[in-house]
Amino acid sequence: MEIFMWWLDLDLACKEWLRENLRAAELPVDVRQSIAAAGGPGPDDVAVVLTEADWDFIETQSEFVD
Repeated sequence: MEIFMWWLDLDLACKEWLRENLRAAELPVDVRQSIAAAGGPGPDDVAVVLTEADWDFIETQSEFVD
């Protein structure tokens, strides 16, 4: 699922972590679980939780006023 479809439902603390740790090689369990709860990829496969396109969205398109 595309990030723009679940980003708005992601909790603010998770959004902040992703912005502060842009392109992190590994996501904490709570961040992966929050992404899954918002409708994003499940927390089981760390390698595909966030794609390069997702990171690009977080870096350039996500609003800092959520």
